[in-house]
Amino acid sequence: MPLRDTSADHAAADRTFQVDLRGLVDLLSHHLYSSPRVYLRELLQNAVDALTARHAVEPHGNFGIRLYADGKVVRVEDDGVGLTEADVHTFLATIGRSSKRADLIAEQRADFIGQFGIGLLSCFLVADEIHVLSRSARTPDAPAVEWRGRGDGSYTVRTLPASARPRPGTTVTLTPRSDAGEWTRPQQVHALARHFGSLLRHPVTFDDGSGGSGTPVNPEPAPWARSFPTPGARSRALAAYGEEVFGFTPLDTIELDLPAVGLKGIACVLPEAVPAGRRHGHRVHVKGMLLSEQAEEILPEWAFFVRCVVDAESLRPTASRESLYEDATLAAVRDALAERLREWIARAAASDPDLLGRFLQTHHLAVKSLAVHDDEILRMLLPWLPFETTDGHTTLDEFARTHRTVLVTSSVEEFRQVAAIASAAGLGVVNGGYTYDRELVHRMPEIRPEVSVADLDPATLTAHLDPVDRETELAAAPYLAQARDALAVFDCDVALRTFQPASAPALLVDSREARHERTRSRLAREQEGGLWGDILGALRQEAPRAQLILNQLNPLVRTAVAIDEPELARTSAEALYGQAVMLSRRPLRPAESSLINRSFLDLLAHALRKDS
Repeated sequence: MPLRDTSADHAAADRTFQVDLRGLVDLLSHHLYSSPRVYLRELLQNAVDALTARHAVEPHGNFGIRLYADGKVVRVEDDGVGLTEADVHTFLATIGRSSKRADLIAEQRADFIGQFGIGLLSCFLVADEIHVLSRSARTPDAPAVEWRGRGDGSYTVRTLPASARPRPGTTVTLTPRSDAGEWTRPQQVHALARHFGSLLRHPVTFDDGSGGSGTPVNPEPAPWARSFPTPGARSRALAAYGEEVFGFTPLDTIELDLPAVGLKGIACVLPEAVPAGRRHGHRVHVKGMLLSEQAEEILPEWAFFVRCVVDAESLRPTASRESLYEDATLAAVRDALAERLREWIARAAASDPDLLGRFLQTHHLAVKSLAVHDDEILRMLLPWLPFETTDGHTTLDEFARTHRTVLVTSSVEEFRQVAAIASAAGLGVVNGGYTYDRELVHRMPEIRPEVSVADLDPATLTAHLDPVDRETELAAAPYLAQARDALAVFDCDVALRTFQPASAPALLVDSREARHERTRSRLAREQEGGLWGDILGALRQEAPRAQLILNQLNPLVRTAVAIDEPELARTSAEALYGQAVMLSRRPLRPAESSLINRSFLDLLAHALRKDS
């Protein structure tokens, strides 16, 4: 049987998506826009783009934007290009289509702020009805067009006589809902206009209905766009603007200028240190309109010692217009701004050592993070950077003058264990336990070839401790044996040496890696025979032992090694070990805390028995 063509019976019909406008507005308010306050930014943005289009038609016209809010209505009026009735049907009634995509102005795409055509919907965050009255500047004697859109998705359009709006342009009027007073009070509207539009290139005024002539919202251009009589006056104006925007007095102000992308602005050096990796948001304007106060992406992570305010022409906003679109242009801007910061550091190093000193004192950690990855900054600033050493906090350049061999520890704990003894022995040791420090110290020979750098090895330190004479060592042997037995539970050997300072009774030579290896070895023994034991056994190395080195020059040690009572000898050895652990300032293990308490109580009990 031949197959029957049933396509005619099941013809597919094209249908149009139905949009729930209230649901869409709820989606915008909760997921696209950060706050209902953006409604005013969107109205200002539409007005600015309309003025841009009007200037394309009449380049020498004197046009502006006027805001009005009296607590009952919010009105934004512009002298822009305006809309015809066809424009209204096409652009105001079609969600997602931008009036600025019209063919007549498509070639001027880069001159406009907006890109997405959904901005007008943000007005429904604060009002249930939007009233638009517009008259086109492109058509002589064009009638006025009125559009009313409501939150339920309905709208009306009607044509009015030209006298309804004598001049071309557009007026948008909102009647705020009762729950939107927070964002539509006159004082708030004025504050939002200043917040978003202080750098706009078109004049904007605000009227609160009190009868005045209107308050300028953006009375003067950004300070980097103005002329000043002297470089000093310019620097002071830029610093004052940075303080006004960010609320702190900058340590210095770096002017930013990238002509290729039309970016100008300033970077304010923070006067106080911030934790490494904490990225501050930067204030970014696009064509004068504030886009974001928290734009982290315009600078690399290492640049957390500055906050920037910039105005750019070529950066692309995301759909919410509250952040930047990550593209090749943004990547190029980030690299170029990073280079400006490097140039500022280089200039300070070459011509303003006082400024460089204040900067490094405050932000040495940020500079260290930069020097790790930047050879130029490394060569310029490594000798100037402060480090913790056995000579105190000093620069590597100064430290290397007295120590041709620089030893560096792998942890803060290790440095604290050996600092006093190493200093007395004349060893030059740098604390490499802080972020970036060990890696940077090892690069010192690249800057100072005459200096050698090596990791501190326990054997290096103990080699500088003087042995005791044979007679003293033999006399102390019974005590040392008792001490080794008492401390065997901690995998700790005991030795007797002489070293400075004499006030230090003992030195505990032990590293975190050694303790981890001993813990792994112990677990392997406990788990022997099982799968976990086999894994740990495969990882096991020869477990390095800790070493408690007693100082024969110390009166307490000389008294202890003469003890001939076994229990008291063990207790004193435990007390010396506990004191050495505490002097190392590393965290105590539970067994060590228990040992310290027990040895103290035993010594106290012994003293009480002796007195009685």
